[in-house]
Amino acid sequence: MSRAFQPLTIPASAGIGLRSPHISEMLTRRPSAGWLEVHAENYMGDGAGVDALEKLREIYPLSVHGVGLSLGSARGVDHDHLQRLRRVCERFQPDLVSEHLAWSVADGAYLNDLLPLRYDEEALAIVARNVETVQGTLKRQVLIENLSAYVAFADSSMNEAEFLAELVARTGCGLLLDVNNVQVSAHNLQYDAKAFIDALPAGSIGEIHLAGHATNQVGADTVLIDDHGSRVPPVVWTLYQHAIDRIGPRPTLIEWDTDVPVLDVLLGEAMWADMLTASIMFSRKQAARQAAAAKPRPMPTLLCFESARTSMPVLAAFAAAKARPVMPVALPPMEGGIPCCRLSICRPPWRARCSPWNQWSPRTC
Repeated sequence: MSRAFQPLTIPASAGIGLRSPHISEMLTRRPSAGWLEVHAENYMGDGAGVDALEKLREIYPLSVHGVGLSLGSARGVDHDHLQRLRRVCERFQPDLVSEHLAWSVADGAYLNDLLPLRYDEEALAIVARNVETVQGTLKRQVLIENLSAYVAFADSSMNEAEFLAELVARTGCGLLLDVNNVQVSAHNLQYDAKAFIDALPAGSIGEIHLAGHATNQVGADTVLIDDHGSRVPPVVWTLYQHAIDRIGPRPTLIEWDTDVPVLDVLLGEAMWADMLTASIMFSRKQAARQAAAAKPRPMPTLLCFESARTSMPVLAAFAAAKARPVMPVALPPMEGGIPCCRLSICRPPWRARCSPWNQWSPRTC
């Protein structure tokens, strides 16, 4: 059953994933960044990184991104892991919390991967139950991220976008739209990436992820690998543009997990995301103004009276108005030397005697 949650407060701008090589520099430089995102599992204990995050939380809005809840597990989420996540959320008070539409636990063994689900009613009931458990424990909305896929179940009765839309309707969860994952999955499984985005409920999308991917050649086939190890490629920027044009600005994260570059590279990618979003919104406003200007102006309203239906009081009112003498109007002096003959009141049927150009005075009629 759907729940109501407090609206999100994180800014609709670009942030970066906080990685350990950049923590010290973030504390000393305090560079301009919309917000930070961390992996929840890295902050479930104590240590220097946890202490640093408490300081950074006072400077930047924070998002917590989980990778270990295994929302697709038929046995339910791990209670101990969920309690650790709860303590992380209570300690750092993040503005966003997210997890993946995946499973990664089997018979108590944690697998080092995010594995896809079969998209059918049985799996939907399992995931919905697990999401309800997580949101009830954390007492907040959780955003569910679409997966990067390399295989699909032949007996799925719906696609991933339909599955996610129904999950939102049943649980009140939000969505984390990973645009790079959409591109990777759409290429590997041969479906329309833009159609996938269009099928998602736009109002439920609370965050967007951008990242790079690797290209592998397997025989005659090209396979995209979601490795988060390079700049955002042009094809993902194009898909991001389509998403923003459809749903509007959203908090957008630059993910980079392998071959992590210097901090300024991540900040530069975030800057490009902000600039692209600003350009899209500016173009939308310009188009709206042009459309408004192109609309024909409404004709002035004319009062039409049919002689058969016009009452005598109306005719009498018009006759009285026509016969009423026009009283002279004394205009106040105006600076700037504007001759009174340029004023509409000086036009016929009145005649005005005007003073010279720069010696304007009230006229008499």
